[in-house]
Amino acid sequence: MPPMALRRAFSGSVLLLLLCALKDAAHGAPTPGEQGSCEQPTNKTCEECLKNVTCLWCSSTKKCIDYPVRNILPHSSLCELSAARWGVCWVNFEALIITMSVVGGTILIALFVCCFCCCCKKKKIRKPDKNDEKTAREREQRRIRQEERRAEMKSRHDEIRKKYGLFKEENPYAKFENN
Repeated sequence: MPPMALRRAFSGSVLLLLLCALKDAAHGAPTPGEQGSCEQPTNKTCEECLKNVTCLWCSSTKKCIDYPVRNILPHSSLCELSAARWGVCWVNFEALIITMSVVGGTILIALFVCCFCCCCKKKKIRKPDKNDEKTAREREQRRIRQEERRAEMKSRHDEIRKKYGLFKEENPYAKFENN
């Protein structure tokens, strides 16, 4: 499977997982009159237990327990992560944690790469490229050589003009002065 297809499949499955969890949590949110202990005798299945968002279903013991809100993760003595269900029955807590950490890590890496790329673009704009500097240097050297050649050619031409008496004097009226 090509990498792009894998990314699409993974992101689609994560999105589906999140939507299902949100849908189940929204539909299962108990009203204040319904709220009670998660260990009620009516909570014999995962679906019944997870109607209350404060409950955690342990599939290994088949018990509905209060979610330990003081801890982020339920302690292993309470229920193993691979057997714990929260939000939806078809995803265990371990898979949910792994998926969320992968998604969060991917988002962080993407943000870091974007910031790094933006910083690199700013540096390129501020600092001229080495090729630009090289071409400017070469252009200046060519200009200096051209000026030197022009000066040499002018001096040669002046010598030839002097030799044949075609040299233009500084003062064009100097010929007419009486010595």
